[in-house]
Amino acid sequence: MTDLPMTVRADGLPDRVTIYEVGPRDGLQNEAAIVPVEVKAEFVRRLLAAGLPTVEATSFVHPRWVPQLADAAELMGLLGSAGRDCPVLVPNERGLDRALELGVRHVAIFGSATETFAQRNLNRGLDEQFAMFEPTVRRARDAGLDVRAYVSMCFGDPWEGRVPVEQVVGVGKRLFDLGASQLSIGDTIGVGTAGHVTALVEAFTAAGMDVDQLAMHFHDTYGQALANTLAALHAGVTTYDASAGGLGGCPYAKSATGNLATEDLVWMLTGLGIEHGVDLDAVVAASTWMARQLGRPSPSAVVRALAQSGE
Repeated sequence: MTDLPMTVRADGLPDRVTIYEVGPRDGLQNEAAIVPVEVKAEFVRRLLAAGLPTVEATSFVHPRWVPQLADAAELMGLLGSAGRDCPVLVPNERGLDRALELGVRHVAIFGSATETFAQRNLNRGLDEQFAMFEPTVRRARDAGLDVRAYVSMCFGDPWEGRVPVEQVVGVGKRLFDLGASQLSIGDTIGVGTAGHVTALVEAFTAAGMDVDQLAMHFHDTYGQALANTLAALHAGVTTYDASAGGLGGCPYAKSATGNLATEDLVWMLTGLGIEHGVDLDAVVAASTWMARQLGRPSPSAVVRALAQSGE
C-alpha cells in the first residue's frame, strides 16, 4: 500500500504543519513500569531519525511525583549533543537549574486552566501558579532558552466538569505572556469536540494571540482527536502535539487516556496533502519496537492497520 493514502486537498487548510512529538515524556510518564533509560534513549533516537523536528525527551520533576522520569539527567547524558535540542519539562526553578546544568536549549512549563487540577498537579492555586512560573520563565529567557507553555484541562476537567472558554483564554494568555514562544492548548481528558476547538481558537485570537503562537494537544479518550485536529487545521493552527504509538495519559488525571497517535496524524495529513516531513514507516517501526519493550500492542489505529497488512 505504498501509494496510500491517496492525497486529496481540501480548501482552507495550511500547506505545512509541525508535529511536536511528546511520546518519550508525556507517553512514558504514565507507564506503570519503569522503562530502562537505555530504551528511552533509543526511542528518542529512532523518533529523531524518522524526521520528527521536535522530540520532547523528559521532565525534570521530583522523582517522588513522577518516578517514571527520575532518570532525566541520565537520559540527557546518553543523548549527548542531540539531546540539547530536545525540549524538557521544568515545573519550577529547581527543574530549570537541572536543565541549565545539562545545556538544554528548550524548556516547557505546564500550567492548569482549572483550580482543582492546579492544586493536584502543582500544589498551587489557579492564580498562585503564575508566581511559581514567572521566575522560571524569566531566568530561562535570560539564559537564552526557548520556553513553551502548556495549559491543561482546556476542554473539561474530571472534578469541575465544563471549563468556560473565557477562563481557558485568561489562564493561557497569562502563561504565554510570561515570556513563552508558544502555547499548547491541552484536552487533557479527551472530552473536546470539533466545534469547541473552533470556538477556543477563535477566542484566543480575539484576545490578541496569533494563531501561529498556538499548538493543540489532543487526547483520544472519546475518539475525537483527529476530528478535533481537522477543526484546528481549518482554524489555521499549524503545530500539533502527538505521541508515537498513541502512548500516554496523565498521572494526575486517571480519566486521561492516550495522546493523539503520531502515526494517525501523519496518515491524515498525508491524505490531505499537508507537508509534515515525517517518515511514516520509520515512526511505525519505532512505535512497534517500543510496544515490544512495553509488552503490549500499540493503541495507534495506523500502527495496527499497517502491521496487519504486512507493511
